[in-house]
Amino acid sequence: MAGKALYLGPRLKKLRRDLGLTQANMAGDLDISPSYIALMERNQRPVTAEMLIKLATTYRIDIGELADEDADETATRLQGALRDPIFADIDIEPLDIQDIATSYPGMAEALLRLHTAFGEEQLALAERREASGGAAENGARASDPVGEARAFLAARRNCFPELDDSASLAARELDSYEAMLDHLAENHQLELRLTDDGLLHGALRWHDYHRRRIYISERLDHAGRRFQAALQIAILEQEQVIADIVAEGRFSSEDGKRLIRRALQSYWAAALLMPQRSFARAATDLRYDVEALGARFGVSFEQAAHRLTTLQRPGEEGVPFFFLRVDRAGNVSKRLDGAGFPFARHGGACPLWNVHRTFERPGEVDAQLIELPDGERYVSIARTVKGGGGGFGAASVTRSVAIACSAVHLDKLAYGEALARQDATPIGVACRMCHRPRCVARSAPPIGREIVPARFRESGVPFDFSME
Repeated sequence: MAGKALYLGPRLKKLRRDLGLTQANMAGDLDISPSYIALMERNQRPVTAEMLIKLATTYRIDIGELADEDADETATRLQGALRDPIFADIDIEPLDIQDIATSYPGMAEALLRLHTAFGEEQLALAERREASGGAAENGARASDPVGEARAFLAARRNCFPELDDSASLAARELDSYEAMLDHLAENHQLELRLTDDGLLHGALRWHDYHRRRIYISERLDHAGRRFQAALQIAILEQEQVIADIVAEGRFSSEDGKRLIRRALQSYWAAALLMPQRSFARAATDLRYDVEALGARFGVSFEQAAHRLTTLQRPGEEGVPFFFLRVDRAGNVSKRLDGAGFPFARHGGACPLWNVHRTFERPGEVDAQLIELPDGERYVSIARTVKGGGGGFGAASVTRSVAIACSAVHLDKLAYGEALARQDATPIGVACRMCHRPRCVARSAPPIGREIVPARFRESGVPFDFSME
């Protein structure tokens, strides 16, 4: 132990400042010179084992308090960021990355924030180019709050460890609907009641500030009631941590910020019902069976599918999934990307994809192996979900949700054995970008292909086009 030395400059400086000491004060306490303290804080001198013991005995702290619990996670995040193709020609050793994370945590965090902002802007640029048909941008950036919100989440792979940690801590006590009711009463003096549409006027939840009550629609099932109670706690108690996360984004409108704030409140509520580490373990044990996960945690199919997209905590990554929710007309109401799926930045309106065919068999899980024109294969798990309803004549809507991941993960999925025996369904990102000539579901010819006149033969496909 006597010969071991560590460079703990930033942590030593943090400890000194937390204790309210100057370098001269600390030097006097440790019987060394102020210049030596300065050298250790700049990592120009090591903190020896003997110095660690002296620090622990002088200030009555656990030596473990000097350890940077976040250093390994920061190093893992840095490794992920440095895999970006923009850094492909820079050779950085893993030990150098670990050293940066340990010795210069501020610089490491600055690099990570810059890389996240870069990724967010790249995604936003792709969205804007698609919206303008690929035309060059002119003038100021158009306000697109939905696009901004999607870019914000995609740049962070829809993963927010600080919210996961906070929710996991709260879940130790708030492990049931009744516990959440008691928590609201004891900590916020709020009574939670179920009520009918006559009071809510079609809403699912209402915070009656003056009567100190939270009303939740009695039409919701138990999973829906639990989520609304958890969401109310998130709104009341997670305002600051969510505000800090939102402040990292680049938004051109207040609407974009509001959408992200709502998304993060829902994220925390889902993390309370499905704590990150226990949910990740269950996902592996149950081989990502969405229905089985929903049953184990008492949540809906959509909630479990949505939560699967968030399991990308650095160093603890699960299978990366993409999430899509559409209505019968193909309108996308939610899109989340944790997998780099091509549909994340394009329409994904191919009618051959099972997210659209599930409407033919409501409530049934449909697993499909799909192949894009570039040959990449993905697994898609889809099912219809119902919103609203709960009584005769009550307005309701049926949508379809799908999660998709790369087929390289097929052996990890409960659906893998059945899909391995099936042929992949060829689908396209969009008809204008798909060059398969014999597709009977095509709605438009592909870009760059000339339509061939069918004077002598009827081919049976909507468009005959030249492949030359």
